[in-house]
Order: sequence, then structure tokens, then C-alpha cells
Amino acid sequence: MKRLKRALEHFLNLLYPPKCPFCEKTLDHPGTCPACDAAVPRTGAEHSLRKLDSGLLCAAPLWYEGMVRDALLRLKFNGCASSAVPLGAFAAECAAEHFSGEFDVVTWTPVSRKRLKKRGYDQAELLARSICRRWDTRPVRLLWKIKDNPAQSGLESAAQRRENVQGVYKAAPEARGKRILLVDDICTTGSTLTACAQTLFDAGAACVFCICVASAGKSVKFGKE
Repeated sequence: MKRLKRALEHFLNLLYPPKCPFCEKTLDHPGTCPACDAAVPRTGAEHSLRKLDSGLLCAAPLWYEGMVRDALLRLKFNGCASSAVPLGAFAAECAAEHFSGEFDVVTWTPVSRKRLKKRGYDQAELLARSICRRWDTRPVRLLWKIKDNPAQSGLESAAQRRENVQGVYKAAPEARGKRILLVDDICTTGSTLTACAQTLFDAGAACVFCICVASAGKSVKFGKE
């Protein structure tokens, strides 16, 4: 099965050559080009783990700025789904560093059905699948978005973001007793992660840790992307 999987990936790489998620240079294998790997803004040991206002721990390997911001916006809005593979690799390494042995299932913050239909994929799910590939496992859907609320990126304050995500998620009963790693693309104020985590806790989750590709840090800028 693994040999067949590798052969299929090789075939797909021939049809759709992988590209660096930051500069979009064509590569001979999924990943990041050397120049971008050297230049990408990493959070580093001091800032890669962040405690949200809700008390949740959220790890992120990169800062949400410059080339990282552009790459994530292309992933979310420009159909660059393949970039989830190398971006997820950054997150997987960071998650292993901070949360190794602390969780037994991986899930993600879901988009609404309406947004999924329009976009064609859920970027957080793709990132979760990329992360899990590094550990030879698969993510499990434990959350559904039951309301198509306005995009967080269009809101102008942290309070508006918190209010915007109240009551919009539903958790699966399988969350009960689980130690969960929750995946998202960006952590700005942490409102979405907090709302999803609270939904999981309400369903009986034992604990929730969060991993994102990028963190906006403390200098958060609100407004439509």
C-alpha cells in the first residue's frame, strides 16, 4: 500500500509539479525552495508557543507577515491547495516540538458548507492532513460549522471576532475523553480556536492544544484582507 501511495504521489508530481508556497518556484519535490526557507519569518523558540486569552496553548512556527501572509492568502482564496503540504510540514514540526505525547487525535477548525462549496476545499483540513502525513496517521472530523457567519478577516476588533464565532460550531460525540490537537491556518486573536475548543470541551474533550501555521503575534491588525 505504501509503495502504491508513493507511486501515485510521484505520478501526480509529474502532472502537477510542486511549487514553493512562498515564491511559487517549481520544485522537484514538495517543500520550500532554499532561498525562501532561509528567509521565511520564523517565530523561534521564544515566541512559537503562545497562551491565548482563553488559556489555550497555541503553537505556530511562522509569523503572519510578508511572504507567509501572501502564501496563506493564496491557499485560502486563490486555489493554491497544494501549498498546504509544505506549510503543514512547518506546523507538524512545531506541534511535535511542543505537544509530543500530549494528544491522541488531530482535528481542524472547519469552514461552513457555503464557503466549502465556493472554495472547493477546507484549507484547515488540508493542513491537518499534511500534518498527519508526517506521523503516518489521519485527522478525524470532530467539528462542524453550522452557521455561515461573516469572515473574521472583515471584522475590526477582537470583541467583534469573539462575538462572531459564538454558537457557530457543533462537536461530534466522539470528542468525549479525547486529547485533541486542533489545527487552523492563522492565529490572530485566537477567537476561532477558542470557540472551537470550547465546543469540544462542552462535548467532553479531555484537553485541547492548538497548532497553526502562522501567528499574528501581539501586533494584530484588523480589517478585511
